[in-house]
Amino acid sequence: MSQLKYQPHPKLWAILPAAGSGSRFSKTELKQYQMIQEQTVLEHTVARLNQLPLAGYVLAIGEQDNVAKTLPFSSLEKAHFCQGGAERVNSVLNALIYLSQITSEDDWVLVHDAARPCVSQDCLQQLVNAAMTKDQAAILAIPVRDTLKRVMTGSDIEETVDRSMLWQAQTPQMAKLGVLKRAIQQALKNGATITDEASALEHIGEQVSVVQGRSDNIKITYPDDLELARLILQAQA
Repeated sequence: MSQLKYQPHPKLWAILPAAGSGSRFSKTELKQYQMIQEQTVLEHTVARLNQLPLAGYVLAIGEQDNVAKTLPFSSLEKAHFCQGGAERVNSVLNALIYLSQITSEDDWVLVHDAARPCVSQDCLQQLVNAAMTKDQAAILAIPVRDTLKRVMTGSDIEETVDRSMLWQAQTPQMAKLGVLKRAIQQALKNGATITDEASALEHIGEQVSVVQGRSDNIKITYPDDLELARLILQAQA
């Protein structure tokens, strides 16, 4: 599928929360700045999103981050930066507030994990098409494949969980800028647990569709995920 050249209306923006410490990956190294094929993970991720006709993309980075603004991102002229927050949700909200000052709250935003560099162009396009066609929020997700066990205490299984209606959420997650900003602000005010953008939207009663993604759209969380991402990107190339 070739890259789309048109600029949609309303416009399409991307947000990449990239201020987290990633302590599960390393106590000293940030996963988004690990190298794959002579580029950082973050550069790969940004390049994937720029396969869409973005109006721009916002990187929410840590206050002490002195790397992000030096990287030669694709479509660098579309890059914006804002300060990240204490948690992922705070970084996303900061980026939404930043965007609301320069564009319409009726524009669409794609929120994508900085350390998820393998998302395919086909999945991105299907997500955008689904959200814009239905005029409602949508996320990439895959059906849960493995048998799930509920373990309450220690290591003893309490029960097997029915997985027939369970999906594993991925990113990007897409919504209208104003709606998502209001959802996150309300959820934070209410003290709700916000693990992704969809959970904030669900909190205020917004409908969210799932668009089936692919299992190779992995998030780099642990050190061995980095080697898996290398293999996936090599295979996709």
